[in-house]
Amino acid sequence: MTSYIIRRLLLMVPVLFGIMVINFVVVQAAPGGPVERTLAELRGRGVDATARFGGEMGAEVQTGGQGRAGRGLDPQLIEDIKKLYGFDKPPVERFVQMIGNYLVFDFGNSFFRDQRVVDLVLSKLPVSISLGLWSTLLIYAISIPLGISKAVRDGSSFDVWTSAVVIVGYAIPGFLFAMFLIVVFAGGSYLDWFPLRGLTSDTWDEMSWPQKAADYFWHLVLPLTALVIGGFAGLTMLTKNSFLDEISKLYVVTARAKGNSQRRVLYRHVFRNAMLLVVAGFPAAFIGILFTGSMLIEVIFSLDGLGLLGFEAALNRDYPVMFGTLYFFTLIGLVMNLIGDLMYVAIDPRIDFDRREG
Repeated sequence: MTSYIIRRLLLMVPVLFGIMVINFVVVQAAPGGPVERTLAELRGRGVDATARFGGEMGAEVQTGGQGRAGRGLDPQLIEDIKKLYGFDKPPVERFVQMIGNYLVFDFGNSFFRDQRVVDLVLSKLPVSISLGLWSTLLIYAISIPLGISKAVRDGSSFDVWTSAVVIVGYAIPGFLFAMFLIVVFAGGSYLDWFPLRGLTSDTWDEMSWPQKAADYFWHLVLPLTALVIGGFAGLTMLTKNSFLDEISKLYVVTARAKGNSQRRVLYRHVFRNAMLLVVAGFPAAFIGILFTGSMLIEVIFSLDGLGLLGFEAALNRDYPVMFGTLYFFTLIGLVMNLIGDLMYVAIDPRIDFDRREG
């Protein structure tokens, strides 16, 4: 197992490098970078203008600021702006310098927030972890019992109507359901039961600890509901199919023939084997919800987390924040995938990755 872990850790290096290269090339090809944005602001334009004239502005920067965005600006000022953002160097040199800094976890400073990228990420991380952890726990708490019940009652009326609920969960994206919840329950058109923005109220500092806990969970109700609706369907069906596959095996028939009760057979013999894929997939599920599923939810509910930070960084072309968070997310995702593999071994010692690869 030690050699397998070492190989996986070494494999992370080219994977991480390849992801960074691809995203660097894509971002460099996109119109409207930080230099163009600053030039547009100096000319009295906003971010929308930067997006509209991104191609022309990009050409203008390369030609010394003689295009529309640089018209009337001192060419030396334009060169100073390019130097400020590091765009006075070729793309290859910028990428090599960026990777060298990232190896020592130096992500630089935000272009437009005047803060270190590490500080920004750490300040937003608690919000995203709250969403990711609570939603993942709720999804597992709902999906596993529901999946087991569907497997035991396969073909019954309970299985049929719960399948309809699962289909709805598959069909409706989490962000669309979030908008529905806002319209109905957050003062959109009908009820005004839950807050629309943030994870705490304005009077948070004045509350007692019980009030703070109640206020925190009160703000989490709608975002968590949207995330759970969008994520429980797949895990429910995975649990059901895993149990159905195990229930039909010979060792289950033998256990029943020995006079064991249905509950004993189910939870003593079937549960461990059937839950192997489900439990071992927890790290990947958590990372998926934390870094992808919650982004739109954070934007919709104005939750100041990593998803909203990345969204704003993309809009503002804040490259240090974009690439820093991408590096951070990718590295954590690769580590969590390794932890997921190790959980397979912890749950079922019969699994031996070294023997499989040998």
